[in-house]
Amino acid sequence: MLNLLIPVIILVGLILFGISIYNKLVRNRNMMEEGFSGVDVQLKKRHDLIPNLVNTVKGYASHESETLEKVMAARAQAMQGGSAQPNNLSDAMAQENMLSAALGKLMVVVENYPDLKADANFRELQTQLSAIEGDIEKSRRYYNATVRDYNISVESFPSALVANWGGFKKGEFFELEDHNERSNPTVTF
Repeated sequence: MLNLLIPVIILVGLILFGISIYNKLVRNRNMMEEGFSGVDVQLKKRHDLIPNLVNTVKGYASHESETLEKVMAARAQAMQGGSAQPNNLSDAMAQENMLSAALGKLMVVVENYPDLKADANFRELQTQLSAIEGDIEKSRRYYNATVRDYNISVESFPSALVANWGGFKKGEFFELEDHNERSNPTVTF
């Protein structure tokens, strides 16, 4: 009887261990998806703010239409992709990076218009955009932390065995594409 009981106990223990690993993988994947939805919400806020910003700039700098059109085109392209899924971020990241670059060029153009910089409406929009950019950064950081934890679960032994069996794939980090943003700025006097 004891010879039969020991293998049954070991088998039940292995099954329970496998179930706990599977549940951990599901929990980590759900946290990753929830983290991405936070990034997605912040990006939507930025997309919603851009038309107001462009219209305000247009009133002061109407002959800068090429820059304004590029910003709106980049916004449209970023929104056209809709909500990206955490498993396929490459296109969404590229589009959002293009939008960030276009917004950066718009802010450079704004520097040439002191009346625009003095406009209370523009200053409020600029403050909102700055706050949203900070929120995007925080959301991306949280999302990337959840991706890291999920990927560790997917790749480490013995959970990698359960991950392969359960069809869990590595998550993709939301990273900067512009390598110039990674380097330190050079300050000369």
